[in-house]
Amino acid sequence: MAVPPDPPPALDSPTALAKALSTTGYLADDDLATAAFLALRMGKPLFCEGEPGTGKTALAQALAQVLGVELIRLQCHDGIDAAQALYDWDFPRQLLHLRALEASAGAGGRSPDAAQVEASLYDPRFLLARPILRALQTSPSVLLIDEIDRADDEFEAFLLEVLTEHAVSIPELGEIRAAVPPLVVLTSNRTREVHDALKRRCLYLWLDHPDVGREVEILRSRLPGLPERLAAQVAEAVASLRQIGLIKPPGVAESLDWAQALQLIGSATLDLEGAAATLGAVLKYREDAERALAVLRDELAS
Repeated sequence: MAVPPDPPPALDSPTALAKALSTTGYLADDDLATAAFLALRMGKPLFCEGEPGTGKTALAQALAQVLGVELIRLQCHDGIDAAQALYDWDFPRQLLHLRALEASAGAGGRSPDAAQVEASLYDPRFLLARPILRALQTSPSVLLIDEIDRADDEFEAFLLEVLTEHAVSIPELGEIRAAVPPLVVLTSNRTREVHDALKRRCLYLWLDHPDVGREVEILRSRLPGLPERLAAQVAEAVASLRQIGLIKPPGVAESLDWAQALQLIGSATLDLEGAAATLGAVLKYREDAERALAVLRDELAS
């Protein structure tokens, strides 16, 4: 069985990993840094669960960046199956190859027998590697399995087998096994419960929205020119909006978009006029915008 390599010496502790992640603009708290560090050292998938916009996908992106490896993403959706995650055969190229063989035989060349033709059609050069197969072939790498809660039970069972064996079998080619297992990050927005069998295979991490202080740090880290007062006002306003039962509460990505939009229109502070003009950067439903304006009107007037 392939074993995970030790992380680079510079990432030899949760503190060191958190520091490295911060260079990418991703600010990790102690729990997150510890979970990610243990996933690296133990060779276990990291199952990240939480509300949309809490930084689950961004964590995988940041880990790939600090490790200096390729990020390979599998976006789950309703109806996804193993073929969409593993591989397919390039039928148009196979057909062209078959016609070339026929043309060669018709021009006086020696005709290959049926077994040779079939073997040549299922050559690795005609294989279209989908994300999971690519991750097994690319050593090392970070494999992001995004929104696993959108897939069905059958796909979960398939994933469980692949994540346990770090190998897949292709009937025409045989087994393909990872020389170095990828670091796997699974995310879930908890639209449904993922089965315990898959969770038991992973280290678990719940991600919540950051508190106001941490969100200010994130805003100023990702937007270096952002005034401290504006960062604090945006963080406080977003924290309030998350508490009023919106259809789609804003995540950190929306906070960043809102702060940047306010900067671009020349706002040094958050006022009602600037908030109303830029609310489309943070909220995506008319009903949410109307409720938010009512709340912001009271808060910004005080």
